[in-house]
Amino acid sequence: MFDLTGMTALVTGAAGGIGSSIARALAAQGARLALSGSNAAKLRAFREELNAEYGHDHVEITCDLSNVTQVEELIPATVDTLGKLDILVNNAGITRDNLAMRMKDEEWDAVIRVNLESTFRLMRAAARPMMKARFGRIINVTSIVGSTGNPGQMNYCASKGGVTAMSKSLAQELASRGITVNCVAPGFIRTAMTDVLPDAQKEALNSKIPMGRMGEGEDIGAAISFLASKEAGYITGQTLHVNGGMAMLG
Repeated sequence: MFDLTGMTALVTGAAGGIGSSIARALAAQGARLALSGSNAAKLRAFREELNAEYGHDHVEITCDLSNVTQVEELIPATVDTLGKLDILVNNAGITRDNLAMRMKDEEWDAVIRVNLESTFRLMRAAARPMMKARFGRIINVTSIVGSTGNPGQMNYCASKGGVTAMSKSLAQELASRGITVNCVAPGFIRTAMTDVLPDAQKEALNSKIPMGRMGEGEDIGAAISFLASKEAGYITGQTLHVNGGMAMLG
């Protein structure tokens, strides 16, 4: 099950903690990947590692998601390089945390531009080749806080909540063409950033999670591999929450 052999995928933010786990999961199921990110050296090193581990001749395409021109070029470059695009995973995102009263316009604008606007542009561009193929999987990585809110993250929560709403709209537009659009909403996931937190802070975070621990990147990769598969063809417009029970959302 969930065999992705012969399928191609674009993953944004592919060299990051969660992004690299997503890429590994898709590659392990047989997909050939275009890995995108803004750090060319980090991206190249990860691509070489992925090729050595899984084969499939994966490629890297550098893209700054705050740059509209580069965003608009990313999907055409992926199709030119891979020959087609079956799976789009919008994983990349940024934070610029601040309390609402102190939040600067540029902090709001930067998060909305990268997290929300670039996702819209990539989904719009990916829809064209997918509609021609009458098959596609668009999967957007959102966040638990897009549903629950979080103090100091008004911009981030707005961007993730917006992606969820956009996904539902696009899912309705593309369903008749064999294209699904879904979201995966991580809770607290263990990454290099969380590893450096003091033990007391980790314990405080874990106490809010019924499973008593943070999730792993592999948990997100597994969820995305499922939604990318042919077996998930009757699931669209949905958000799969992967949060250890921290928020039990319908």
